[in-house]
Amino acid sequence: MTGAVTNEFKLPDVGEGLTEADIVAWHVAVGDTIKVNDVICDIETAKSVVELPSPYAGVVQALLVAEGETVEVGTPIIRIGDSAEASPVPADESAIPAQGAPVPGEESVVPAEEAPLTLVGHGPKEMAVTRRPRKVGSGAEAARVQTQAVFEPGPSPHVEVEHAAPEGPSDASPGISDASAGTSDVSARVLAKPPVRKLAKDLGVDLRSLTPSRPDGVITRAEVEAAAGAASRPAVADERVATGGVATPGAARETREPIKGVRRMMGQAMVDSAFTLPHVTVWTTVDVTRTTELVERLKGHRDFREVKVSPLLLVAKACLLALRRTPIVNSLWDDAAQEIVFKHYVNLGIAAATPRGLVVPNVKGADAMSLPELAAAINELTATARAGKTPPADQAGGTFTITNVGPFGMDGGTPIINPGESAILCLGAVKRQPWVVGSGTEERIEPRDVCTLALSFDHRHIDGEAGSRFLADVASVLEDPANALLL
Repeated sequence: MTGAVTNEFKLPDVGEGLTEADIVAWHVAVGDTIKVNDVICDIETAKSVVELPSPYAGVVQALLVAEGETVEVGTPIIRIGDSAEASPVPADESAIPAQGAPVPGEESVVPAEEAPLTLVGHGPKEMAVTRRPRKVGSGAEAARVQTQAVFEPGPSPHVEVEHAAPEGPSDASPGISDASAGTSDVSARVLAKPPVRKLAKDLGVDLRSLTPSRPDGVITRAEVEAAAGAASRPAVADERVATGGVATPGAARETREPIKGVRRMMGQAMVDSAFTLPHVTVWTTVDVTRTTELVERLKGHRDFREVKVSPLLLVAKACLLALRRTPIVNSLWDDAAQEIVFKHYVNLGIAAATPRGLVVPNVKGADAMSLPELAAAINELTATARAGKTPPADQAGGTFTITNVGPFGMDGGTPIINPGESAILCLGAVKRQPWVVGSGTEERIEPRDVCTLALSFDHRHIDGEAGSRFLADVASVLEDPANALLL
């Protein structure tokens, strides 16, 4: 390998202050030739899922971290060189290394430049004495021993490990005597990728009880799921008898999902906000028939042909106008400085539900935009969020947020203020309802488009009068868009 250039790309900090990220998906494989700025993988940080480009050009020699793993910033995740000379680390269950296995009955010192690559934190250290493999027969058990170094933790450097095992093949999984641990780890003998081991643990499946169907002895996700389904059948049947209900045979009774990435960040932010800010919520129900009629007219207007127009757009515009009359709603309580910070701009946050959790990207300088510009910005913002591609910068610096629970059929709610802000408006579903119109002797009941608006605000500096005035202004514009001329 004299003269060869090899680069290890370390996980960068893609957002201010981030310390770790999850590898969501690899877009390259060992042996691929890539260029600078080619996307190599998707990573999920505490704020969003982002594409990670390569700073190097060359041939992918190894993927050092498996999909689904959480790694710290600064950890090498991929090795790129002039050629694919290094041994690959499998990025999926179908890629099992065919080289680098020690000869049974021998021990050897493997130089670092020739050692098979392994997952970060797994396998033998470079220049370390390898484990002496068990003497086994042929078949799946032999394949397990030959490939175990890829999936199992190895010994500390320069520690020789002996395996005491009977000659010939055996159905039982023998214990492993590890000088560095001093304990017996029976389950480590079973070959399975880390995500499959995690799945087995979550479903309560003992990997040692499974018989692998693959010739290399590696247990697959499908086999774990099948075992979990079989194990749950008696319990499900008992539940049907006890409750008289209908249960799906073979369905797992529980599943677990790790709390990490965007969902973990969202949960912590909501806890911090709910228990540090004194929330107060006021709400009102409004006849928005004229607003929905305006929405229909705007859909046919030439300035809105390329964008989606919905009541959310006019609610956003009404909020921007109302903030002019009640600027304290767009301010922030700075506890450290003991000051109220008035923002003379509006970065309008739009809460978006995504498969990975709630994100709140914001439209920068929304107050300075025309209605068509605001529509285009909101459309782009929400589309990017739902695709899971919102960059951290788009989620920072918000001053006021709108959350829309209408698409889920909800009438309203008491939203939690987004951290770094002082108020949030909740927009409920627009429903056709009977409504009293007219006054005096002309009062009558008519079917109208009605919705509920709820405003949560920080009661340390926004009092009931200010919060109510702001919400009344928003409701006034939605009841009659012509009232926008008065604000």
